[in-house]
Amino acid sequence: MAPKKSFDGKRKKAKVDRTQANGFDEVLQADIDALLKRNRPEQYSFEGDSGSPPPPTLPETFTEIDVTVAEISSKGDGLALSENCDHVYVVPFTVPGDKVRVKVIKHFQPLSYSMTDFISVIEAGPKRNDAGIGCGYFGKCSGCQLQMLSYDDQLDHKRRIVEKAYANFSGLIPELIPTIGDTFPSPLQYGYRTKLTPHFANGGPRRGKREEIPLDQPVKVPAIGFTYKGRRMDIDIEDCPLGTDIVRLGLKSERKRVAENIRSYKKGATLLMRETTTRIPKENLEAESENKNSETKDSETKETETKETASSSKPGIDSGDVIRVEHETYIEEKRCITDNNATSVEYVDDYYFSNKAGAFFQNNNSILSGFTEFIRSQALPAGNDQDPRPIKYLLDAYSGSGLFTITLSPLFKSSLGVDVAGDSIISARENALANKLPNTGFAAADAAVLFKDVPYPPDQTLLVIDPPRKGCSEDFLQQLLSFKPRRVVYVSCNVHTQARDVAVMVQGDEKKNVRYEIESIRGFDFFPQTGHVEGVAILNRAEFPQKEETA
Repeated sequence: MAPKKSFDGKRKKAKVDRTQANGFDEVLQADIDALLKRNRPEQYSFEGDSGSPPPPTLPETFTEIDVTVAEISSKGDGLALSENCDHVYVVPFTVPGDKVRVKVIKHFQPLSYSMTDFISVIEAGPKRNDAGIGCGYFGKCSGCQLQMLSYDDQLDHKRRIVEKAYANFSGLIPELIPTIGDTFPSPLQYGYRTKLTPHFANGGPRRGKREEIPLDQPVKVPAIGFTYKGRRMDIDIEDCPLGTDIVRLGLKSERKRVAENIRSYKKGATLLMRETTTRIPKENLEAESENKNSETKDSETKETETKETASSSKPGIDSGDVIRVEHETYIEEKRCITDNNATSVEYVDDYYFSNKAGAFFQNNNSILSGFTEFIRSQALPAGNDQDPRPIKYLLDAYSGSGLFTITLSPLFKSSLGVDVAGDSIISARENALANKLPNTGFAAADAAVLFKDVPYPPDQTLLVIDPPRKGCSEDFLQQLLSFKPRRVVYVSCNVHTQARDVAVMVQGDEKKNVRYEIESIRGFDFFPQTGHVEGVAILNRAEFPQKEETA
């Protein structure tokens, strides 16, 4: 059977299984298969047309071997070919050209790769930049993959991740995919994370399941931190340079608190450190100062500051640490929230956002100003103000506490955010009031059925979607095609599931006479030093060309 043709008569790739991009293993496997195909000896065909290659001879597990890295996978690990180019070794913390010594940990022979532990660099590749490594735990902790790459090289690598995502998981022919834009950089490459969640595996009140440790015997404090790369063990992390200054202070305070109270933990726990911000207008401080007697002003000010600092320390709520930063018109106070149910506050430019500290909100505040400005610049198509039926309504699916609804709302006559999480909708409504946006509403509903009650005309509506890592459900995408919004901004923390979903929109539904064309795709670096990249795709509604009538 001949391959199915796309709407414009061009052939498209075979349809992609919608489940295959859900896990990281499938992403890694795609990179491994592509590397083997490019380097497979000529006498063997990748498809097996002229015979299959003999199985490779692999080293015993836990032996050490030397390999040379060919490329970095979309997961962030190096990929090294075996001597016969018939097997791949996955090597963390490496860059192309690195000759390294590794320990072979586990073979996946049917899948043509083996997992290894990085031991040392024998000869550095041309892009290796060890001077850029900013953490003493790098090479052990599983949190970062790319600190040994310069930041420009990290951005280039993440652009290639997006390219490969659409090549491997969309099933679309290349002509339907625009050139991937340069990765939007983060203003901060370290010190950017406003949230950390270290954990420890077990508490200290018991030796075993039943035996209590006597009160007069000390209890060993377990490792508090993150997971070792490639191991089911935790590494003790005293400081994480990816965290903001207040989060790093909070980590030290929380580690001390846990150690002092280790007997109270019968099991392990996941800790929370989340930055919260208070802005105090200088005019308020000046007014208070004028009311104080000049002779006692200094002492009273010191006493007030002491009381403010003391009152900020709420056991079980925040760490008690405070950082004050002076700006032109206000003083900014940073604190570290440690209670998942407490309220944290962030500012994006002058937009105010409160949220439950344990709920989702983007963890890199430094990039949010540029990111939301980019979304605003792309929200409306060129010439929208000249259109007789311009886009003037915003529908924000998966709206959370309202980041996009609120920062885009001034562009629209009316805006509606929808989310399945009731707590997020409560926060979003409070944020709309705090930002004085009367044209903005929020509704708690399942995003998979949100379109049936939308009050906006589809041809004048911008749809913003920002789903979880698993992407959109098939039902949601089919309802989207039935609703037919004029323009779509698809934001994703998983460009592989995004590529899969975008393909459904591009292929469209001929019976409904709706399809979408991709205007642009670009990655955003929300997590420098890691292999993660956020994707933004802009799409416009189109129709299927009318079929020519035959005589």
